[in-house]
Amino acid sequence: MIALTFDKLSVRYGAVMAVDQASAEIPAGAMTAIVGPNGAGKSSLLKAALGVVPKAGGEALFFGEPLAQVRAKVAYMPQRASVDWDFPVRVIDVVLMGMQRELGLLRPVRGADRAWAMDCLARVGLTEFAKRQIGALSGGQQQRVFLARALAQRASLYLLDEPFAGVDAKTEAAIVTVLHALRDEGAAVVAVHHDLASVPVWFDRVLLLNRHVVAAGTISEAFTPEALRETYGGALPHMMAV
Repeated sequence: MIALTFDKLSVRYGAVMAVDQASAEIPAGAMTAIVGPNGAGKSSLLKAALGVVPKAGGEALFFGEPLAQVRAKVAYMPQRASVDWDFPVRVIDVVLMGMQRELGLLRPVRGADRAWAMDCLARVGLTEFAKRQIGALSGGQQQRVFLARALAQRASLYLLDEPFAGVDAKTEAAIVTVLHALRDEGAAVVAVHHDLASVPVWFDRVLLLNRHVVAAGTISEAFTPEALRETYGGALPHMMAV
């Protein structure tokens, strides 16, 4: 099953074309990395697909449908730097926000809802922080809380923007374990990623982007020295193994 389709998707900021007619298919049951140099349009591609920023052309389909038809199946984890961590809210309440469509505006939070939120925190190893203010956590812990919020949606497609940026080794391992479990359960996991050395270790597939899609497919198909040189203009940072 194809979980996410980019069909000639373009993003423009003023005179700058950030993403130029990107086309690719992302299957379910796989973990896909979106990689490319700084300014390549990686985050913009996800944001345009989700409607966070306007499209300049093309479209994105989720399980063959527009996002509005299947929004409950799609979870998004933004970059940590884009979140106001000073907002006074507890960890458990952040996770419950992932259930907002299910809870609605009027229905009170039930014991079963809190139990599910705690299960999600358990998956990321943070049950003991449930009543802590989100701003009091470390950067890696905050990242895991937002992953727990995504898990609370019970989604089929997880879109993550730089989930490993600035985290410690413990958080990195915890996130990878959770994402691999989601993949093994049949979900599609898509992550904007910057560490090329870990791509063939953690991911099943890769989309190489530098405003346009250079290559997309399995690691053996798309993560080649030739495609990487084209994507990075001949410079391959942190890619001693390729």
